[in-house]
Amino acid sequence: MSHKKNNLCINAEKVFDWVIRPVEIERKTFFGPELEDLFEENEAFDDDFCEFLDKNPSLTTECIVLEDCLVAKEIVQAHGRQKVEVTLPSGEEVKLQKVKILISGKVKVLILDGQRCVVESKIVDFCTTETFYLCAPKGTCVHARVIDGECDVELISCNDTAILSIDIAFCLDVHVTDFIKLEIEAAYCKPRNEFPISDIVVCKPEKNPPQCPLIFPGRHTK
Repeated sequence: MSHKKNNLCINAEKVFDWVIRPVEIERKTFFGPELEDLFEENEAFDDDFCEFLDKNPSLTTECIVLEDCLVAKEIVQAHGRQKVEVTLPSGEEVKLQKVKILISGKVKVLILDGQRCVVESKIVDFCTTETFYLCAPKGTCVHARVIDGECDVELISCNDTAILSIDIAFCLDVHVTDFIKLEIEAAYCKPRNEFPISDIVVCKPEKNPPQCPLIFPGRHTK
């Protein structure tokens, strides 16, 4: 049965541009008073961090990213997004918009003895900005989010000085969207009929497997 087609106007979200960029935060290093202050609320060790590490050589470190604190958003520019002329790899010139993204978050460091946390640091904040050149004309919305993030920490004792380094890297997903109206030719649909599925277990006789009479035991020819 054919369905009568009509011209319909629908509201749909259009993606104007979409990029994913790897981002590395500048390494954060703590030593001396800064390192002691980072762990000052813990009573697991005295102020001498090197002595604490020497007495516990089996300790390991772990860096935790606080997912709920990750923020990635567009920085609103005073005069709007600046138009920039960009030359594509093909040689064609196009006008794009300069978009700035602010990324911020929090991490903390754990010092572990096996699976047991011995010392936990204060919260460490990080923040950075990234600049993109996108197809983002006036009226579009820029959405940004952090994906596939990782945090690495290293705690060493060198020349009677304890040094803690934190490296943070992630992928920044940015896409530009807006809602547009489309006119399409379509037909109204109706709900389908449900399949006749029974909740009752149906018992069927066991079937014998298919035979291979041509090869076993084989036919005898006269």
